[in-house]
Amino acid sequence: MTSTDRDGGDSPEPSAHRPPTVKRDLVRRHLMQVIGRSGPGTSLPPERDLATRLGVSRPTVRAAVEELVRSGLLVRQHGKGTFTSPHKVTQEMSGSADGLAVPPAEGDWTSRVVRFTTGPAGPARAARLGLDPADPVLRITRVRDVDGAPMSIEQLELPAALVPGLLPEDMETGNFYRLLRERFAVVVSDAVQTLEPAVTNPEQAELLDVPVYAPILQVERTTRDGAGRIVEFAHAVYRGDRYRITSRLRFDDTSG
Repeated sequence: MTSTDRDGGDSPEPSAHRPPTVKRDLVRRHLMQVIGRSGPGTSLPPERDLATRLGVSRPTVRAAVEELVRSGLLVRQHGKGTFTSPHKVTQEMSGSADGLAVPPAEGDWTSRVVRFTTGPAGPARAARLGLDPADPVLRITRVRDVDGAPMSIEQLELPAALVPGLLPEDMETGNFYRLLRERFAVVVSDAVQTLEPAVTNPEQAELLDVPVYAPILQVERTTRDGAGRIVEFAHAVYRGDRYRITSRLRFDDTSG
């Protein structure tokens, strides 16, 4: 027989004689119920308590939890525990005849500058930015926070001649493209951007406050102004558990 648990669901019968995969499925179903009725960022009970409650071993609980962590439904925070996935910040991209319009992402975005240096472009950066190798390039690395929590690491390369007098504190708040437009008369027009999945390395994990090998979305963007000049090369990574992109699509009789 089953008994009703205090959360309103049914506690499973003791499972000492069930096969390991069945036990793991039992734990997974229970955790899915917890996720379904809990808000984002809700703490789960310790594995020991879950194992006792469900009548399974701790390795079985751990295997089920790891499966849901890999799927993005749960997140582990070192030294803190396991939580339902937090609210995801959404960036919407809307299709137009010429490309995608990019409105601001939701949330209160601020930045912490961790690198701000100027030096010769060198061959690789010169090729990316359409410069001579000796031309100075401003290199900026900043951690971008949303509502006080780290969301992304952004590395920018800019022709230094376009932004004379730019300071680190200029990159901590506000809209960067508006800053380019209003202070430096640089009006960005279009960009080529690529997105692909990746995982964090140790440095990224520390800056984003996530485990090493946590999922991230990697973005590279080359931005031009109305005259066709390259004004920015950006490489950014976004937390896979906190950030998502949505797109509005338009179909016609040629759509596949």
